[in-house]
Amino acid sequence: MLKGYKMIAPVQTSIFYVNDYHAKLINMERTVTALRTFGKIQPQADKLRLSSGDFLLGEYYFVNKAAIAAQNIMGISASAMGNHEYDMHNRFAGLFPDVRYKMLACNVKFKPENPYNKMVEKSYIEEINGHKYGIVGLSPTDLLNRLASGDLHREMEVSDFNKSVEQLQAEVDKLKSQGIDKIILLSHAGYDFDKQIAVSTEGIDIIIGGHSHDLIKGITPGENLLYSKTGKPVVIVQAGRDGKYFGNLNVEFNSNGEITKAQNNVSSTREFHRDAAARYLFESILGKPEILGVINSAPPPPGNDLIEPNGHANFLVDCIHNALGADISLLCSGYIRGRFEKGNIDSRKIDEIIPFKNKIGIVQYSEKQVIDALKYAGQSLVSKGNKPGILQTAGLKYSLSKDGQLLEARFTDKSGKEIPIDVNNPRTDKFYRVGINDYMAEGNDGFSMLNTTNQMEKTFDLNECLVKYIKSQAKLINIPQDDGRVKIVD
Repeated sequence: MLKGYKMIAPVQTSIFYVNDYHAKLINMERTVTALRTFGKIQPQADKLRLSSGDFLLGEYYFVNKAAIAAQNIMGISASAMGNHEYDMHNRFAGLFPDVRYKMLACNVKFKPENPYNKMVEKSYIEEINGHKYGIVGLSPTDLLNRLASGDLHREMEVSDFNKSVEQLQAEVDKLKSQGIDKIILLSHAGYDFDKQIAVSTEGIDIIIGGHSHDLIKGITPGENLLYSKTGKPVVIVQAGRDGKYFGNLNVEFNSNGEITKAQNNVSSTREFHRDAAARYLFESILGKPEILGVINSAPPPPGNDLIEPNGHANFLVDCIHNALGADISLLCSGYIRGRFEKGNIDSRKIDEIIPFKNKIGIVQYSEKQVIDALKYAGQSLVSKGNKPGILQTAGLKYSLSKDGQLLEARFTDKSGKEIPIDVNNPRTDKFYRVGINDYMAEGNDGFSMLNTTNQMEKTFDLNECLVKYIKSQAKLINIPQDDGRVKIVD
């Protein structure tokens, strides 16, 4: 070694990351347990704990309060603002004092009087063992299309993808000008966009993604190991959805802040028991859950619950159908965020399965409107992220081809008779009393054909409806296998 030359050791960095937990508190309890192991792995490494958004969900104030508490006890230092972080609109301001982590989004702008304006930042610098990390956040570019109409639509601007990339690069450049050479993007833009960002920008080393719910295991060149405009390695990770998985990314940076080694581990939260302290904390916020009944048996969950028929969904839509006495009932798969499991079923589990606190009611829809909704939802089989999901039904049976085309549909009347519907020429003069939630009835998630000014009749709270339905069942409840009312065929 030359005299006076000092060898600079590489920097070892270990990142515990989560995304799209969607207020799944039980999986958060399991994740808290997993974090005890994380603290013992690679003790010499810089440790970061980061979230790429959608940890919250819906408008249930106290569930979101508990989800914020979960991120606090996990030690999350920064989180991207996913679309569900905006679900509560201005009510979220009441929870801001609880937040102990940075909320990041460089591509949104709020009016000065909006409470988000003071809380949401573009980037954040975290220093560990003398090493500085620049952390930038990105909200989804389709954010306004995913929010129910309200004050935020009038009080914020969200940049499109190209403008978001410009704003992101400007924020990265600002961090680099401050001597930061290890930069992490917390992105809630989706995996396809993240790959575009990786190759069209410079200075970003790691993208922790979300929004598209991809489960990315390991490191694969060309897939989640890409190269920036300047040829610098960029690693992309993401850990599915609903808190089923979490990730641990280990990287080594050289003296130029370039990744020379990377290892991405993804683990199932089911491998860990529920942390008792976290559970106690959540119950102090939400109250003790009410035991509603006992699930005696339940079918296994589908591989992809957005685009596969399943008995869990049938049980839910039958609840709606029975409560409303509708001709047809429709429930989008994307609004079902859990499944039934053998054992006690309590009120908190119901809130996890149906987290959005929607109202359900009856709306008069023409045969054509119903068929158009089936056709639109059927395209989820081939759309990015399989969104919004196929329609689960009661009082209606239908078949889709694997490329999402509606092949046939049959209305089941009160006597059980199946009446074919001409799916190529549905009638505009025939109407059904359709059980549906208020979110779909407003035309959200692309269901514009269902947006109607007709007043919704016979309105119920969906969660309360399901609680009553379960209580009315036999002591031991058997969740049925799929009965073929929705079919995906070759």
